[in-house]
Amino acid sequence: MPAPKELDPTRSLSALFGAKLRKLRVNAGLTQKKLGQKIPIAHSMIARFELGTETPTQQVVEKLDRLLGADGELVDLWMHVVRTPIPDWARKYVRLEADSHKIQKYVSHTVPGMLQTPAYVRELLTVAVPTVGDQLEDMLTARLARQKLLYREDAPVLWVVLDEAVLRRSIGGPAVMREQLGHLLSVSEALAKVTLQVLPYDRGAHPVLGGSLTVLSFLDRPGVAYLENSHSGELVEHAGRVSEYDLAFDHLLAQALSPEASARLIRTVMEESYRDPRLPSRAQRRRLAQVQLQQHTRRGLRRGR
Repeated sequence: MPAPKELDPTRSLSALFGAKLRKLRVNAGLTQKKLGQKIPIAHSMIARFELGTETPTQQVVEKLDRLLGADGELVDLWMHVVRTPIPDWARKYVRLEADSHKIQKYVSHTVPGMLQTPAYVRELLTVAVPTVGDQLEDMLTARLARQKLLYREDAPVLWVVLDEAVLRRSIGGPAVMREQLGHLLSVSEALAKVTLQVLPYDRGAHPVLGGSLTVLSFLDRPGVAYLENSHSGELVEHAGRVSEYDLAFDHLLAQALSPEASARLIRTVMEESYRDPRLPSRAQRRRLAQVQLQQHTRRGLRRGR
């Protein structure tokens, strides 16, 4: 059996949490496999927790705390990890993102942070981190600050493919979604370097069904890929794997709607699902236009007699 990887608890809060978890597990006489079975989760997840490359959910960390007799210490440390405005596992990605020449992004569940409105961010953070409390404003500010990248003179190209689920999943209610989808349209129209496409449900299976994907390209260094969910992320720098993810994104572009068709679908979803009830629907506006046209035609005929 290979020796366990050395841990450096001074590297980050996530690394400190992982080192504490490993110490408690070893003192309890449990292997990663045995501890995983008691949760139950895969032992590979325990390994990632200990390495600091992934952060457990609140439910999992509470079970770990009880099973290992940590008397709340693991939970307390975990709360510091998740309350950090930019989590440890995302910091290197954020630094690379700021230096990139091109950002290609597929998102499966939510609007990407670079294009989120403040109201949408607030709702997401409140749900994803129920214990966020007083840290909400710091986390909101940190996320919105990344959007300045799009307005720099040397802004990178941003090419986003949204799964249709992103449009259909109501985050914060109709008003928040109406504002958010409208923001997507306005940004893609106003910024020449931003391209937006939607991958409809009816396109079926695709290469990134497992989650969200970002591929960063640079002028002066090899590209990287980034895989992310709400509680963790993985930065991929191995050239072979990055090439595979780059190809996967090419397949997504081929399956997605054109930018023009994508904009039409976004407007349709806004109309069907998130329309302001105080305003007439598209069908009502169409009927009104037909009535006005008929009235205009009849007036013209009467004047011609």
